[in-house]
Amino acid sequence: MTYAIEAEGLVKRFKETEALAGVDLGARQGTVLGLLGPNGAGKTTAVRIFATLLQPDGGRARVAGHDVVREAGVVRALVGLTGQYAAVDENLTGTENLLLIGRLLGMSRRDGKARARELLERFQLTDAAGRAAKTYSGGMRRRLDLAASLVGRPSILFLDEPTTGLDPHSRGELWDLLRGLVADGATALLTTQYLNEADVLADDIVVIDKGRVIAEGTPDELKSQVGGQVLQVRPLVAEELGRVHELVARAAGTQTQIEGETVTAPVKDPELMPAVVRTLDREGIAVGELALRRSSLDEVFLALTGHRAEPSEEPEDDPDQESADLEKREKREKAVSRS
Repeated sequence: MTYAIEAEGLVKRFKETEALAGVDLGARQGTVLGLLGPNGAGKTTAVRIFATLLQPDGGRARVAGHDVVREAGVVRALVGLTGQYAAVDENLTGTENLLLIGRLLGMSRRDGKARARELLERFQLTDAAGRAAKTYSGGMRRRLDLAASLVGRPSILFLDEPTTGLDPHSRGELWDLLRGLVADGATALLTTQYLNEADVLADDIVVIDKGRVIAEGTPDELKSQVGGQVLQVRPLVAEELGRVHELVARAAGTQTQIEGETVTAPVKDPELMPAVVRTLDREGIAVGELALRRSSLDEVFLALTGHRAEPSEEPEDDPDQESADLEKREKREKAVSRS
């Protein structure tokens, strides 16, 4: 199978820390690959390698069939990158931000303006095109940031926690935009700590932890691996919640959680629910709610890593990032002065 994004045995070290320890993954053309894992698992490091911002210490990474080290220039012309935080210049208007990117990509001023108008309309930012980006709402900034990554018409997108900090409405807007881009033929690598986001958008998922792949498959396949259903039990008397948790954990023999006033447990054995019913009846515990539901990716993540996903407070760091940020700022300032 030919992949638009592919890694084989990818390794990256930062001094004594092995951020990636032999990662294999592949994203099919015209699909979204969700890359999941705890904070510090190596997700952002992998994205930076694919985007040619870092070089691997071992293994190979290819984008559209091109090696990210030997053919870095070709790869950069094919990809767009949106990170965890909006990278637009807050003092420039929406139009100026997009025009700046176009100039950095070698577009004429005329072509750059035309592309900026096209993207501002597509991302519903035309009315705010003449305003400084610092006056935009969080959702508008993220849309402008995504628009900036599309100025060069990339066929492959790297989205590193693109909806971090957004409200549900703004997050939904970005979901719709991403669906539209993929429908037009783009391929996306998406990292996110919002697991419902991966469930909704990703065609395939790779879960990494401590720099290694620990699971992969479609969302449904991963849910089936850890139990396709979840048992929910809510006692009629809230004070009996702890006792119910103990009894369900004993019967399930797997990770059991208390969520609010409800005990949940993955169901790997169809006899679990009848067994729990018999146990609670024998113990004289009245039940207010007893149900089976489909597993969520959050429960898959919990089963695989031992804890729930938590949104990043800050991006994964590396020693070269500060100098890279300074270099980007200098390039922007030079481009503005030429414009």
